[in-house]
Amino acid sequence: MKAIQMREPGGPEVLTLVDLPAPEIRSATDVLVRLEAAGVNPVDTKIRARGTLVPETLTAVLGCDGAGVVEAVGEGVTRFQPGDAVWFCHGGLGGPHGNYAEYIVVDERIAQPKPASLDFVQAAAAPLVLITAWEALYDRAALHAGQRVLIHAGAGGVGHVAIQLACLAGARVATTVSSAEKARFVQDLGADYTINYREESLRDGLADWTEGRGVDVAFDTVGPAVFRETIPLMAVYGDLVTILDPGHDLDLKEARNRNLRISLELMLTPQLGGLTEALDHQGKILRRCGELFDAGKLRIQVAESFPLEQAAAAHRRLEAGGAVGKYVLRIG
Repeated sequence: MKAIQMREPGGPEVLTLVDLPAPEIRSATDVLVRLEAAGVNPVDTKIRARGTLVPETLTAVLGCDGAGVVEAVGEGVTRFQPGDAVWFCHGGLGGPHGNYAEYIVVDERIAQPKPASLDFVQAAAAPLVLITAWEALYDRAALHAGQRVLIHAGAGGVGHVAIQLACLAGARVATTVSSAEKARFVQDLGADYTINYREESLRDGLADWTEGRGVDVAFDTVGPAVFRETIPLMAVYGDLVTILDPGHDLDLKEARNRNLRISLELMLTPQLGGLTEALDHQGKILRRCGELFDAGKLRIQVAESFPLEQAAAAHRRLEAGGAVGKYVLRIG
């Protein structure tokens, strides 16, 4: 099969189109998927640059998100049959099992029926960011109706689905953007208040929007500097969730004074740890999101798609920043 492989850490140029043996069904609950598309995520670029997350592996086929058609099933599979369209988040952390390839094998509990309203490119763009945003807002912060939430980088992959999930929960949403175009985009998704961080004061804007109280929930998708900047913007007893390492030199005095609950979100933990119950929970998240897509209550934005052989170009575009939505590789 055709696949994009990295043999050592480095820049986008280490991503090489190769021929690899197609994976085989080895377990009774395995599902062989012929991939039509694969999502491209920041974690892919980090693994490519720094090395795999799976110990003792140097080479890797990257790609955590996949969407495609079931080609064959193990003898114990009950949920799928050949010809079924599926989507999932699995693989891509090290070794040959990633989605930048023509085929992948996943356990049937990992794969979920693809929403009928999404094509394969859209479906491949969605799983990782959906699960990340869902776990951050609903599982970590317990977001509920009437709260005010700040979502950083609202036009990004995670941010633009987080806005929609927050709105579905009945929260009021403020978000940061870097342009008027992105402001229009997030407002169309349901954001109540946008702040162009290049031109406006985030502190002053949120003080006005919350009448000095601060936001009940904040979701950091950017990194340490933004995480630190967000602490004094929080309401007392608020929830601050980040998907990144907040840094080693963090002063939490203000967070303690505000009695904040700080949560770390890494949706890859169940896969890294082989946590069956957590993987099942993530499957339920995808099934629920599929229902929301098909009901017209959720949408995914694809910034651009690339053919598989242009994976390096997709990585360069992602690392350049400024994307509205997600990048995707077309395989089928």
